[in-house]
Amino acid sequence: MQITRGMGKRYWFFTILTPVSMIGEVFFETVIPYLMSFIIDKGIAMHDIKYVLTVGGIMILCSLVSLLCGIGGSRFSAIASQGFSHNLRSNLFKKVQTFSFKNVDHFSTASLVTRLTTDVTNAQNVYQLLIRICFRAPFMLLAGSIMAFRINAELSLIFLVSVPFLALAIAFISSKAYPRFSVMLSRYDKLNTIVQENLIAIRVVKAFVRQDYENEKFDEAANDLRKNQVKAEKLILWLLPIMQIVIYSSLIAVYWLGGRQVVFGSMLAGELVSFLTYVMQILMSLMMIGMIFVSVVLSRASVNRIVEVLNEEPDIVQPKKDAVINVKDGSVDFENVSFSYSENKDKAVLRNIDLHIKSGAVVGIVGGTGSGKTSLVSLISRLYDCSEGTVKVGGVDVKQYDLVTLRDSVAVVLQKNILFSGTIKQNLLWGNKEAKDTDILDACKASDASSFIDTFPEKYETELGQGGVNLSGGQKQRLCIARALLKKPKILILDDSTSAVDTSTEKRIRDSLADLLPETTKIIIAQRITSVQNADVIIVLNDGKIDGMGNHHQLLESNKIYQEVFESQKDNSDADLD
Repeated sequence: MQITRGMGKRYWFFTILTPVSMIGEVFFETVIPYLMSFIIDKGIAMHDIKYVLTVGGIMILCSLVSLLCGIGGSRFSAIASQGFSHNLRSNLFKKVQTFSFKNVDHFSTASLVTRLTTDVTNAQNVYQLLIRICFRAPFMLLAGSIMAFRINAELSLIFLVSVPFLALAIAFISSKAYPRFSVMLSRYDKLNTIVQENLIAIRVVKAFVRQDYENEKFDEAANDLRKNQVKAEKLILWLLPIMQIVIYSSLIAVYWLGGRQVVFGSMLAGELVSFLTYVMQILMSLMMIGMIFVSVVLSRASVNRIVEVLNEEPDIVQPKKDAVINVKDGSVDFENVSFSYSENKDKAVLRNIDLHIKSGAVVGIVGGTGSGKTSLVSLISRLYDCSEGTVKVGGVDVKQYDLVTLRDSVAVVLQKNILFSGTIKQNLLWGNKEAKDTDILDACKASDASSFIDTFPEKYETELGQGGVNLSGGQKQRLCIARALLKKPKILILDDSTSAVDTSTEKRIRDSLADLLPETTKIIIAQRITSVQNADVIIVLNDGKIDGMGNHHQLLESNKIYQEVFESQKDNSDADLD
C-alpha cells in the first residue's frame, strides 16, 4: 500500500514486534483464569494449601510475563506509529515539492497543511491501533471463545446471538458515519484557509480596522466545523450504548444460566468463575473491535485525503529520456503560445503569442492588471506549461530540459518578495549555496542592498523575522534581486520587483545589472515607464495578446495603450520620463 511505502526497516521491525507482544500478553491472560479454576475446584475444595500456593505462583509468573508483553507492545507500537507518521509526512512533503503551481492550486495551500498535520495524525492513531489492538482483540476473542466452549459449550451459545447483532450495528453505523467525517475535514480546510489568510495579511487587517469582521468570519467557520463535527460524532456515539446493551444482556444471561448449573451440580464453582472471566474477555474484545471500527471510520476520510496527494501526478515532470542538461544561451522564443489556468481553453489568459528575444537583450513588458504579464514569464522556467504552442530557451523546447538545469539558468524575482527565517546571508545563499563572500558582496552592491545591510550591527548575519518582517518592502525587493543575481543566470526576470524603491535607486540597480551581467537576458515587468524605457524592446500586453512591440520612442508614436500609460505618469510629474 502506497501510504506505508518508505517505512524503513527499523520501523517495520517494531511494527512486527507489536502484534507478537500483544499475542503473548493475551496468551498469558487466557491461562490465568484457567489456573484459577484449578485453585477453586481442587486446591480450595480439597483444602490443599500447597497446591494453591504452587498454582498461585504460576499465576503470578504468568501475570508478570503478560505485563512485560503489554509494556513491550505499547512501546513498540508507539515507536512504529511515530516512525510511520514521520515517514508519511516526509513522503507527503517531498511529493508536494514535485508539484507545479497548478497542482498546488488544485488542493489549495490550506488543504495541504491540514493533510500534512491533522490527517497524518489521524492516520498515525489508527495505525497504532491496527498493529496493537487489532491483533490483541481478535486473538483475545478467539482464545476466550475456545476456553469458554471448552468449559461449557451450552453457555457459550449465548455469543452466537450477541456477536452477529453487534457486528451488524457496527457495520451500519460505520457506513453512515464516513460521509459525515469527510464533510467535517473539508470544514477544517476552510477554517485553516481563514487562519492562514488572516495571519499573512495581519497588517492589512489592522490598517483597515477589520478585526471584528475577521473575528465574525472565523467564528462562523469554527461554528460550521463544530456543527459538522457534532453531526458526525453523534452517530458514532450510538455505538457505545448498543455495545453495552449487548454486553450486559450477555452477562445477565450467563449469570442466570451458569448459576442454575452450579446449583444443580452440572457445573463447578471454579469453572463458573473462569467462564465469567472468559466472558468478560470476549465482551471486552468485542468492545475493542467496535472501537477499532470507529477509529477506522474517523481516519478513513483522512487516509483517502492523504492518498489523493500521494497519487496526484505532477503537472510538470522531467523528460522521460535524454533530458538536456546545458542551456546554450539566454534566447527565448514563444511560438504561437496560448495558456489557460484551467482546462477550459475559452478562458485562456494568453493567446497566440509569437515572440522572439535574443540572448543578452533587455526586454520590458508593460500592460494593465490581468493582461498576462506574469503568466507569460512563468512559462519560461516551466512554473506552468503552455496549453498550446512551444516555449524555447536557448533554441530548445523547455519541456526537453532537465528541470533543475532549466530553473538554475532562469532567475525570477517575483512580485511578492519571499524571505525565510534566518540570517540575511542564509537567505542570499538560496541563490547559490556555494557563493563566496565576495560574490555575495558584489550581488548586494548591484542590487543596492549593501547600502542598508551595512547599517545593521550584525550586517550579513542579521536575523530576519519570518518573511523578513523587520525589513521594508524596498529592502526585501533588493535582497530578492541580490539572491537572484547570485545564480548568475542566463535569463533574469524582474516581475515588478523594483516597485517599492524610488526611481533613482531603481536606475542605479539597472545600471549595475548591465555591468554585472552583460550577457544575461533581462526581462523586466513594470508598471512604471521609467523602468523599461531604455530597454532594447518593449512589449505591450493587453488581454493576453501582444498589442504592440518596439522601443520607447516607437511605441510613443504607434501604440495607444503605451501612450496613455506614458501620459498618465507624465502628468504625475515623473521627471525621468522623456
